[in-house]
Amino acid sequence: MFVMKNGKAIKVRLEGIDCPELGQDFGTRAKQFTSSMVFRKTVVVKECSKDIYGREIVRVYVEGLDLSLELMKAGLAWYFNAFTSDPALAAAEKAARKQKIGLWSMPNPIPPWVYRRQHRREG
Repeated sequence: MFVMKNGKAIKVRLEGIDCPELGQDFGTRAKQFTSSMVFRKTVVVKECSKDIYGREIVRVYVEGLDLSLELMKAGLAWYFNAFTSDPALAAAEKAARKQKIGLWSMPNPIPPWVYRRQHRREG
């Protein structure tokens, strides 16, 4: 996702979650959900770290809501605990799975990191 910082668009990654890729089931829905939450709104961005590609890993808050947590509640992301241990995100994923919300309505959703590995570009 991109956020405006000092008048420039910068690419960021949301901390603690991994959304489906656009080519996956619910990928477009996750993008639409994110856009509807943040488009033309002032957001608060809390920088957490940087990934190996130099992108900022952030938490985005809009109107008091944590975007990562809202995506989890909607069943539009996986909890990505490799670099964080947020019990709220873990609980939100567990609840979405139990209620079969979003991507959890599918019998065997493919995690985005597996999808990316399977669809890596040669070259």
